[in-house]
Amino acid sequence: MAQASKQPGGKGPSEQLPRSASAPDNALQAVGGVIRTDEGDPLPGATVFVKGTFIGTSTDQFGKFRLEAPFSNLPVVLVISYVGYQTQEIELRLPDNQLSVGLSPSPTQLNETVVSASRVEEQIMRAPVTVEKITGRQIEHISTPEILGGLGQFKGIDVNSASMLFTSISTRGFNTAKSERVIQLYDYADSQLPSLNLSPGNLVGIPEVDMESVEIVHGPASALYGANAFNGVVLFNSKDPFVYDGLTVRLRGGERNYLDGQLRYARRLTDKLAFKVTGSYLTANDWIARNYAASATSDNPQGSPLGYDAVNRYGDLSYVFTPQQQLPGGTSSELYGRRIYAPGFTEQELIDGDNKTRSYRVEGTLAYLLRDDLKMTLSARRAAGTATYQNLSRFRIKDLGINQYRLELKSSKGFLRAYTTKDFSGDSYELNLLGSFLTVSPAAEGASYTYGDQYISTYNAVYKQARNANRTVDQALAMAQAAANGTMLKATDPRFPTLRAQLAAQDDPLRGAKMNLDSYLHDVSGQRQFKLAEATQLTVGAAYRAYRLGSGGRIFADTPSRRIRNHEYGAYAQISQTLLDDRLKLAAAARVDEFKNFKAAVSPRASAVYSFGAEKQHSFRSSFGSAFRSPAQLEQFTQVDIIGRVYQGNIGNGYQGYSLVNSQGQTFGTAPLSTFELNVKPLGLERVNTFEVGYKGVILPKLYADVNFYTSRYNNFIGATYFIGNTDGTRPSQQQLQTAQRANFGPGQPTRYLFVYNNNEQEVHTRGGAVGLTYYAAPALHLSANYSLNVLDRDNLSQGFVTFFNTPKHKYNVGAEGQIGQHFRYNVNYRWVESHLQEMPFTTGTISDYSTLDASAGYTLPKIGTTVQLGASNLLNNDNVQVYGGPGIGRLAYLGLLVDLK
Repeated sequence: MAQASKQPGGKGPSEQLPRSASAPDNALQAVGGVIRTDEGDPLPGATVFVKGTFIGTSTDQFGKFRLEAPFSNLPVVLVISYVGYQTQEIELRLPDNQLSVGLSPSPTQLNETVVSASRVEEQIMRAPVTVEKITGRQIEHISTPEILGGLGQFKGIDVNSASMLFTSISTRGFNTAKSERVIQLYDYADSQLPSLNLSPGNLVGIPEVDMESVEIVHGPASALYGANAFNGVVLFNSKDPFVYDGLTVRLRGGERNYLDGQLRYARRLTDKLAFKVTGSYLTANDWIARNYAASATSDNPQGSPLGYDAVNRYGDLSYVFTPQQQLPGGTSSELYGRRIYAPGFTEQELIDGDNKTRSYRVEGTLAYLLRDDLKMTLSARRAAGTATYQNLSRFRIKDLGINQYRLELKSSKGFLRAYTTKDFSGDSYELNLLGSFLTVSPAAEGASYTYGDQYISTYNAVYKQARNANRTVDQALAMAQAAANGTMLKATDPRFPTLRAQLAAQDDPLRGAKMNLDSYLHDVSGQRQFKLAEATQLTVGAAYRAYRLGSGGRIFADTPSRRIRNHEYGAYAQISQTLLDDRLKLAAAARVDEFKNFKAAVSPRASAVYSFGAEKQHSFRSSFGSAFRSPAQLEQFTQVDIIGRVYQGNIGNGYQGYSLVNSQGQTFGTAPLSTFELNVKPLGLERVNTFEVGYKGVILPKLYADVNFYTSRYNNFIGATYFIGNTDGTRPSQQQLQTAQRANFGPGQPTRYLFVYNNNEQEVHTRGGAVGLTYYAAPALHLSANYSLNVLDRDNLSQGFVTFFNTPKHKYNVGAEGQIGQHFRYNVNYRWVESHLQEMPFTTGTISDYSTLDASAGYTLPKIGTTVQLGASNLLNNDNVQVYGGPGIGRLAYLGLLVDLK
């Protein structure tokens, strides 16, 4: 169903109410008719609003509509909109049930409006920053199994899929597998998991059948959205139950046992009360990561007889032979200083063959019109899913999700909104930890030695025997590895399923791999617009956010009776002025945010937009914006003691310790201790300053262009440091170091290998831009092409500095879509992404060039309100690895039905 390009009165600050708010209810009278094209074809999904109010509806599959309009204060103005057509206003002084309205084509985006760029409704042509809008009609033709994966076909947008349903999104670089620098909002409610401060794709979002549109703001947006709107904002706008009433059902089935069912039912119970319920369920066979090359941190190359650490093998226990740690019978001196790796377990083995991905989402919404221009909305949502996620490790998330409750009061001049989110982790577990615990499990029931102990001692003993038998070093290493491998637990062993299940279900970090998320996020915000003069608008707003973190002591130092509390709050103001016969629009905004654990942050933004041409069909814009990212709750508060290292947050006084490699490249223990001294400052905020210029316009009668260029400077990147230190932050003494070394820095010691988050003071420069062209040759053929450039300036970077830029320098899309006749619609898009380096906490490596061809088609049967759909993502079935250490994403073809009845 096509979507409206505008909802007058719902968001715009300058709309005037057509009648007194105290008009009696009996002044409402029926208005109806049919909306058609100039050629007389019906327009299903066109929206009809009473100007200045929330009273509205949409047309059915035959283009017909009916609504109750207030006639107590004349005239009544109806605003009729449809994507790709000119918006029309009609004045009525009497009720009319026989209206016949024809809309003229306007294939360019001159009439499109957005709310995300300035947090008030404005034409996309006048938006002060780069913003992309994906309409409901375009959403229908996205053929990836979840919507975020399909957004990569739009200019300047990067997507990474760590599995079928876990996709991250970013703009202008610094993409990761968890999108921590972009915020995702559903009707302005954040979709993040409070424990992790990440949005798991659209796994816990809303079904596509309830999406009216998606808006993506490129670049910094903290001036209006606060913390973490660092590289962009993704805003999902759902369908209003007053406007889009009726039943919508979408069913799809296809390859990989893919089954997707979505339902939306909305109804107006009275002129003032409406409700909607939505639900979805998806299941499919997920792709499995199978990269068995040596990881960037492996001391040995792939195929080494000493073993090696493989990217997608988990539990590759490593051990360095030293004179200080003599094995039973003595350690061969030839092995001193060598690191061996026990073979771990593959992803397929650790998930026990269960590669099903699943998600379900259920939401109920009540909407009540307190006045024609004041609406109250109450909603409750539960969403959960099973997929694979990648960050410090790869995680098998099983039934992870959120419960969210939202209350909103909204008028044409502002809103007051409150929501609370609680996350839960279901039966999720970490693959690296699971593999490690399997490796260090008792080698037999009741045994005091582990598989790892058995591997190390066998390797040493067989090596010595081989050398005593006059075997060469290489022959001895190979024989030792073969013998040691034979002692390890294997997925085919009878003990494996039971042991694996026990460890995956155990949430003690010293004994098991299960995740335990149980945190709350409470958010309250408000905004109000004021008309200071005919051409001057002021917007002010404020927000408060509180976290109550819980993990059962699994990832935070919390207890069942003591959650960790954190908060932040802020206020913003924006003033805009139009000049020169409404052709020049100037705007300035600023926001101040205060934090419990960090210094206050100020985020300014200033912009200018100049429109020219007879119909203002050309617009130039320029803007400067500053943004920040606050450390995630994990980065602030994590406290996890696991095999080999301790992960700790960093909001206290910082840390002192010893680096593993000194400035001369010498490893710890091979040079004076003083040369390894390290000081780690407490965490602070990341910062970015961006300047951008852009143009939108109709450069030829049927050719629309959108061009932008940006340059950015980043400071205080949040990363992590791995070093030797005391868990209380002090520098270890010589005696503490010796004691810890004898225990191999194991649990129970104050001196450990620490993994601590910190800021890097290196300034990083980036620049780039994007060009988008759309040619409206005919209703049956719209051609599009876009190109994106993102450049990281490495000239001033210190050697070894990790930026996590993770973005291709060059990327492009070419596509075609259109409607043939009244019933057939199609969309085809080809995307190409250049090879690029990906630096992830999990691992680092180079992504090869990849491309994908996506296509969809639909044939509508209006009499039964049904569209037959056919589509495929990655039609050519290329093995596209989008996240280093992730799976190859192949083809997913489907056949489906979309039923839409009013």
